[in-house]
Amino acid sequence: MTSSPTPSRSPSPRSKPPRAWQRMLSGRRLDLLDPSPLDVEIEDIAHGLARVARWNGQTTGPHGFSVAQHSLLVEDIACRMKPGLERRWRLAVLLHDAPEYVIGDMISPFKGVIGGDYKAVEKRLMAAIHIRFGLPAEVPAEITTLTKKADHVSAFLEATQLAGFGVEEASTLFGRPTGIYGGAKGVPPVLVPMDAETAKTAFLDRFALLSP
Repeated sequence: MTSSPTPSRSPSPRSKPPRAWQRMLSGRRLDLLDPSPLDVEIEDIAHGLARVARWNGQTTGPHGFSVAQHSLLVEDIACRMKPGLERRWRLAVLLHDAPEYVIGDMISPFKGVIGGDYKAVEKRLMAAIHIRFGLPAEVPAEITTLTKKADHVSAFLEATQLAGFGVEEASTLFGRPTGIYGGAKGVPPVLVPMDAETAKTAFLDRFALLSP
């Protein structure tokens, strides 16, 4: 008795690599793994950041506190910390969270869990954004340090005014601002979350003021 021939197997089709680009409202297709400055548009950034909520949306009020509004606040704080800051470095501060128009605003605890991959993607996007708007791919260390300090002040204000943190808890996590709004520099702002279109317009207006 002869055995039946083994049926031939057709070769498995090659699996396609996962899509790594996002289509923007401008029509640009931004590659997340190899972003080109030519695919970066400020309208896309402003539109996206105005719709990304800080604190995963866990804030008070009828609107989320957007990354666009946060960016405006951080730029203002940085200027109070360092009066006379050059316009291009003010622009760098304004754009410090710009990659989040693509990758969203992940809270710090989750960033720590994800680790290096997130940071690598964020760094490539930031370099492309900087180059697109006439900034060096990496800004000087002193500007990075200033931005982080201003960001912590903003986080404290947002945490205590909008996100339900007590002053002591926020002070432990972000440090309590000292001197930034004292004396002639004024009192801390009362944070009122803007609707998305208002935040987008305010961000674009500040960008226009600071761009070359």
